[in-house]
Amino acid sequence: QVQLEESGGGLVQPGGSLRLSCAGGGFSLDYSAIGWFRQAPGKEREGVSCTDSSGSSTYYADSVKGRFTISRDARENAVHLQMNSLKPDDTAVYYCSRVFGCYPPRPFGSWGQGTQVTVSS
Repeated sequence: QVQLEESGGGLVQPGGSLRLSCAGGGFSLDYSAIGWFRQAPGKEREGVSCTDSSGSSTYYADSVKGRFTISRDARENAVHLQMNSLKPDDTAVYYCSRVFGCYPPRPFGSWGQGTQVTVSS
């Protein structure tokens, strides 16, 4: 069973930055579209960003456009999510997943434990 692993979360002040990583472990991410999702307390999980297998096509939710950047790193077998200008509304547990497509991101497979992002002063 493929299980991706998220890391890089933490506590940051509003306006700060974090870089999340989604590691494939023993599974190569080279041929998979990968999406980032988040779930805030009391809310449904939502798609935040997505990249196709080549990295040439990306998707961003309106709420993060211009602030978040998704990228692939074949050497690390990882997909990163650079998050800048963070807001308290970005507070959530962030997950990554393989997806069937990016418009919108449609996840499949099992979820990992996620990584907590807290934006607070």
